[in-house]
Amino acid sequence: MRIMPNFSDEAGSLLRSHHLKVTKPRLKILEYLMVHHNHPTASTIFTAISGDEPAYRATVYNNLNKLVDAGIVTEIKNGDDSLHYDYFVKPHFHIICKRCGKIADVYYPDFGRIEEQMRTEADKQTGFVTSSSHVEIYGLCPDCQSKEKKS
Repeated sequence: MRIMPNFSDEAGSLLRSHHLKVTKPRLKILEYLMVHHNHPTASTIFTAISGDEPAYRATVYNNLNKLVDAGIVTEIKNGDDSLHYDYFVKPHFHIICKRCGKIADVYYPDFGRIEEQMRTEADKQTGFVTSSSHVEIYGLCPDCQSKEKKS
């Protein structure tokens, strides 16, 4: 099952550029994340890509871990401690509802530059050599705010 044929070449190139073997499960997972910006869990991805072909949950989890380790995909822990995954099309950060766990993308002008400045400062203050970063902001989503006002 192909999610969108035009993403297959891009996904394959991205995997090769990160020195990862281009396997069918890896391609399907990455294609799914490139098309769907819904911050899915591993279970959601497994259900979406398994279709008629045999697939194993462990394969999905193992490949997601490899994609996260390579810096292609970001792992997000939301309010209920579940893990969600995101493919960064363009620089952004996440806002997460502390009550229901909803995750939304926030695009901010010059965020890529600001994030790089934060990493440079982190390097200077700690002696670390940073390779990536992820910014999260927490609050209450509009639905949970509405529920709070009613109670």
